[in-house]
Amino acid sequence: MTRVLLIEDDPAVRRGVSLGLRRRGHLVEAVATGEDGVEALHAAPPELVLLDLMLPGISGLEVCRRVRETSQVPIVILSARGDDIDVVVGLEAGADDYVVKPAAVAVIEARMRAVLRRVAPAQPTPEGPARTVHGDLEIDRAALRVTKNGRPLPLAPSELKLLLFLSASPDTTFSRRQLLEEVWEHSYYGDVRLVDACVMRLRARTEDDPRAPRYVQTVRGFGYRFGPL
Repeated sequence: MTRVLLIEDDPAVRRGVSLGLRRRGHLVEAVATGEDGVEALHAAPPELVLLDLMLPGISGLEVCRRVRETSQVPIVILSARGDDIDVVVGLEAGADDYVVKPAAVAVIEARMRAVLRRVAPAQPTPEGPARTVHGDLEIDRAALRVTKNGRPLPLAPSELKLLLFLSASPDTTFSRRQLLEEVWEHSYYGDVRLVDACVMRLRARTEDDPRAPRYVQTVRGFGYRFGPL
C-alpha cells in the first residue's frame, strides 16, 4: 500500500486513476490544480506523486520544481504526449519517470513500483563494501546516503539509483539502453532522455563543475561510466 498524491486536471483521468489505484490497495489523494497539490504535499507528505504537466494556475513543471526544493519524494509525470518537450523539461526539473496518457492503471502502478524500488534499502551482499569513498564522495549503500566533503547530498530516487549502479562498477561503460533497463526498468530505447536528464541532474549535485565532470563520465556515442579522473 502506497500513499499517492495524484495531481491531475482531467476529471475523467483523475477519477479513473484514483479508482484503479484504490482498488489495488493504494491510498490516493486526488487534486485538480497545482496550488492544491502544493498544499496537499505540505499537509500530508505522500510516498509518491503522480503529476500532470498541463495544470491550471501553477503548472506541473512549477510544482515539480517546488517539490524538489524541499523533498526527494518520487515523482512520476503523467503526459498526454510522449514527445512533448515539457516531459524533458520536467525530467530536468527533478521528475523520476513519466507515463504517456492514456495509460492503463496497471502500467502506472508498474512505473510506481519501479520508482519506489529505487528508495528501498539495499540488502547486504558479499560482492563489496557497503560504504565506499570516491574522491570527495562517500557512498553508503546500506543507508542509501551520499555525502560530498562530509555534507549529505539530497538525491532524487533516480539520481541515487543511477549513482549506486554506476559506482558499483567503476571504469565500466554502460550504454543508455543498459542503464534504462537496470535503473528505470524500461526497455524502450526512445526513453534514453530519462538517462540523459538524470545524468545532468546528478552532475549538478555531485560535481564542482558539471561541465568538467570527475565522476559520471560521458563515453561519446555510447553511454556513461563512473570513475574519478
